[in-house]
Amino acid sequence: MSVATRSTQSPSSPPGPEGPPPRRTGRLFALTGAVVGVIYGYDTGSISGALVFLSKDFHLSDTEKGLVNSILVLGSILGALIGGKLADALGRKAAMLIVAGSYTVFVALSALAPNVVVLDAVRFLLGVAIGISIVAAPLYIAEASPARIRGASVAAYQVATVAGIALTYFVNWGLSDGGHWRLMLGLSAVPAALVLIPLFRLPDTPRWYVLKGRTDKAVEVMALTDPDVDPRAETEAVRAALSEESGGSLRSLLRKPYARATLFVLGLGFFCQITGINAVTYYSPQIFEEMGFTGDGQNFLLPSFVQLASLAATVLAILIIDRLGRRVVLLSGIATMTAMLGVLTAVFGFGDLKGSGTWIGFGAILLFTAAFNFGFGSLIWVYASEAFPAQLRSTGASAMLTADLVANLLIAQFFPSLMSWAGAATTFAGLGVLALGALVFAACTAPETKGRQLEEIQGFWLNGGRWPTPAP
Repeated sequence: MSVATRSTQSPSSPPGPEGPPPRRTGRLFALTGAVVGVIYGYDTGSISGALVFLSKDFHLSDTEKGLVNSILVLGSILGALIGGKLADALGRKAAMLIVAGSYTVFVALSALAPNVVVLDAVRFLLGVAIGISIVAAPLYIAEASPARIRGASVAAYQVATVAGIALTYFVNWGLSDGGHWRLMLGLSAVPAALVLIPLFRLPDTPRWYVLKGRTDKAVEVMALTDPDVDPRAETEAVRAALSEESGGSLRSLLRKPYARATLFVLGLGFFCQITGINAVTYYSPQIFEEMGFTGDGQNFLLPSFVQLASLAATVLAILIIDRLGRRVVLLSGIATMTAMLGVLTAVFGFGDLKGSGTWIGFGAILLFTAAFNFGFGSLIWVYASEAFPAQLRSTGASAMLTADLVANLLIAQFFPSLMSWAGAATTFAGLGVLALGALVFAACTAPETKGRQLEEIQGFWLNGGRWPTPAP
């Protein structure tokens, strides 16, 4: 259906702005956001292979290896803190353009770095772009996608991120024979530059136009992105929702009745990363080498199969989360992570790292990573969006993201040093204890919200972490 046809049939609906036709435009928002998700996943994981070779070229110590990873996470914390304000002030589209442009420039510069000091500086700036992306990309997709595909569009962004990480390992494997770490780091500059083209063509989101008081423009874009709704009525609904969302503050999160909800999302965010998922993402070639696998090709190809399993687990969780419920998916994922960390402790502590123990260890890494993406990875943002009322939702999500990134920073910086100092068995045993703590925490605090309206979920927290008793 073209814009002109729509205007003829519905005189009250304004003509859409220049650009792709209706329906296609909403999908283009989602597709563009998904491409950014792939690039984000690739840039997060590309260092895993590159670090093996650049460590030799730059003669890095274990501490310096950790800094190459942790400096990216440190930048991500800063980017996440400013991402929401940037997206509100300049627009969701402008924030995405900044992200894509920054990816292009800083990824290329990281590939050209003459020494580790320059590499660390560039990776810090790339981390800032990643932090902004973590905030802006899901926001951009959710606010611009038609209601009928919004859930799938946001879920597709999560799948795209995991796909980007999986792609990293296949690229690393293909380039490992020549030790081409600069290509490993720099390849994503090409799609980052290309995604600028559709971003320039697309408008901003209707919600942002309403936020800035540009109601007519919001109606115009709403007609273009979702031709199945009355654009004026839908824009008015957005305006009403925005008026309810004003006034949320960090201080409000720490007061009753939402202090319990705040503790839950902060704990979930922290445990999500401190249990070691990014130790595998950042350092898997070193882990497999420690496990007894030999040869760069093998050590780079095996992680790619791990990430493919993770991709399948993410898709599976999306398919069953509304059928089986949040708690069963989350707890089964964490329980499997805990068990696999126990297996890894046994493999490194007592196993034969020249025989079957190597493949048992590989299977444990594969199931650990898949279980993370099935449980934590699929549910953390669901719970963050459900735990708070509208006026605290973005503040609560930002607080959880900060806890998540702080734990990520600790893992990125200290994991290689711990492996060298305490040994692999002790390191994975410590992660296992943390995973067991995460399981107990989630079992005691995570509500089952399947099939409940948001107002009902607010009642859970208002009632001190218990579901209100129905009136007789």
